[in-house]
This record gives sequence, C-alpha cells and structure tokens, in this order.
Amino acid sequence: MTAARQRPFRRMTFTAAALVSAGALVAGCTGNEPESSGGGGNNAASDNDESGETVRIGFSAPAADHGWMAGITEAARAVDEEYDDVELIVAEGTNDVSAQIAQVETFINDGVDAIVLLPFDGDALTPVALEAMEAGIPVINVDREFNSPFAARATILGDNYGMGVSAGTYICEQLGDQPDAVIAEIAGIDSLPLTQDRSQGFSDALADCGLEVSNRVAAEFTVESGESEAANLLQAAPQIDAIWNHDDDQGVGVLAAIENAGRDEFFMVGGAGSANAMRAIQEGDSVLQATVIYPHTQAADGVRLARLVAQGKSVADLNSQGVPRTIVLNAPVVTADNVDDFIDAAFES
Repeated sequence: MTAARQRPFRRMTFTAAALVSAGALVAGCTGNEPESSGGGGNNAASDNDESGETVRIGFSAPAADHGWMAGITEAARAVDEEYDDVELIVAEGTNDVSAQIAQVETFINDGVDAIVLLPFDGDALTPVALEAMEAGIPVINVDREFNSPFAARATILGDNYGMGVSAGTYICEQLGDQPDAVIAEIAGIDSLPLTQDRSQGFSDALADCGLEVSNRVAAEFTVESGESEAANLLQAAPQIDAIWNHDDDQGVGVLAAIENAGRDEFFMVGGAGSANAMRAIQEGDSVLQATVIYPHTQAADGVRLARLVAQGKSVADLNSQGVPRTIVLNAPVVTADNVDDFIDAAFES
C-alpha cells in the first residue's frame, strides 16, 4: 500500500448525507407515476409540506421483535401525525411471509394510493410488489431489496457495507499506528447478505490501514446470542484491542458478557445506533466508545417519499423532477464528541 493511495471509503462515510444513484432521477419509467404538478427547476423554496390531496398509504413491516424494527414502525407512524393529508394504514407486523403477502394484497384490493413495504424477505415479496405496481400503485421498498427493479417505484436503504467501512475506519483512526493490534468482530446472522456486507466493509476498511480481524464470532441480533457469543470470543482471545459488534440490541448481551468476564483492556464500537448505546457513550464509563448508525428512520423516509410520489411532487433541493429511484442513507459514527446530535432521535433497544 503506497502513501499516495486515496481513501475513498473515509470520504464516503463521513461526508455523504445520502447517496442518490446516478441516472435514478428519471421519473415516469414505471408507468404508474402521477403526472407532475409542476415543471423542473430548483425546488429549494419548496411547498412540499403544504397540505395537498389526501393520500392513503399502506405500510407493512416485520414484527417489532427487535429494538431497531420497533423503531422503524414508530418513526413511520410519527410521519403520519405530521401531515393532515396522509392516512397511514399500518398492517400488523409479521415475520410470516404469507401473512405479509396477504397484507399487501389487501392494500391492492383497497386501492391505496401508495405502499411502503419493508419485506421480511425481499425475494418472497417481489411478486406481490410487482402486482401492486402493475395495478398502478407505487411501491416504496425499504431496507430489504426486491429482486426485480420493476417491483418498486423507489427504494430507500441503509448502507450495510458502509456500516462496516465506518466501523473499520474509526478503529483505524484509533489503532492505525499499531500494526499488531488484535481486532475482534461480533457479527449478526452470517447467512444474511446484510451481515456479509457489513463484514466485507469492515475488512476492507481495516485493510486500508494494515489491520485485519483476528477473532470473529456470529450472533443472531438478540441479547441472548450476543452474550453467549461474546463469552466464547472473550474466552478464545485473552488479549483484544478493539471489538466491532454489528448490532446494539445484541450489544446489550455483549456488554453483559464483557462485564462478567471483567475485561476492559479494549474499546468497542457498536452498530445501529440505539439510545442505550448512546447513553453509555455519553456516560463514558463503558468499553463502548462509539456506535455506527443504521437509520431506523428508513420507513419514515419511505412514507414521505410515498406522499411525494402519490401527489406528483419532486424532492426539494434537487433540480431534477420526481423522486429518486434509489436512496442509500449514510452510516455515520457516533462518539462522545457528537452523541448529543444523535441521541434524541435514537431508538430504544
């Protein structure tokens, strides 16, 4: 690695507020875009928040059996309360694919104006999303992607790879002058693409400063699995310099295992950005030194986009007409220096 090598990962992680895919600003290609209510031009002085024609938006997401997922639905409901021209119809959260398909079919039969869908399984929900689109109902796909570009009018995503990049970049900044540093990783469910993306981003960022993961275990995004897998990790690694834990919910168990083991020679970086993790960072008496945001506001943004699409509006501050086809949200690192900027909007684990 030469000194002249550029560091695109760091620039991406810490300066981008949102990544909008190039070429994705072309509206109307799905065949169910409402006619535009105005011309192009800069929408900086936007009237998007002014009340318009009431739109009925169906919302479906998995069961709130995890702090982040509960935060997803709570944030979506909060948007409904902000607008008097939005009627949000929230289906009961479910991890049953057949039940979620039935929910979307009900939305289609009821003739809603748009659907915001965080699928339990993106592949399995693709056919019914296509059915909605073919019925002229725009679908906003959240977090877990469909396997067809025709299944959604717009897709809004967290940046799983970017989470790993952010965590690795932060650890590099702390330990980059220690080439023999021992780095540990407590991943989520290894079979999930999101976990694989997070781990790949982490590995790539560490490699950029000459570090690598020395010890790795995979948990299941739960408190119990976090505690048991962290206990295994700590037993296998008598010396650690830094740990990245992919998920703050499972991090509750990870921190319990660390306390039980009486270990404090390392610092830890969390993932997702829960309020309890941020409180620990604020208090400064824990090995938890930072956490990487994975926005629980994705569905809330999805509801806002659904409203704009259904009312034929554009996104403020963009010159292009319509709503972007794909938006990937940033994955910033929260530390003691900036935690006050994030904690009020954090979800509870």
